Amino acid sequence: MKCDTHIQTRLKKVSGQMNGILKMMEDQRDCEDIVTQLSAVRASVDKIIALITTQNLVDSIEETYNIELKDLESELALFIRSR
Repeated sequence: MKCDTHIQTRLKKVSGQMNGILKMMEDQRDCEDIVTQLSAVRASVDKIIALITTQNLVDSIEETYNIELKDLESELALFIRSR
């Protein structure tokens, strides 16, 4: 599977967020703050999943039918995020 650098950059940001959360735990920060940051990570990961799934679906359709669907990509991403 090919992933564009945009998705890889998003994953690196999530990795940084997770390291920050571990630091918060080591510093014994408030549970509410940690849960807030974990929720942000979960939302980021959900977005990455939607992007990868959408790109994979578009690529599969384009390859199968030898057509270009770039206009459909944003609509598919919206649909997948809405689940």
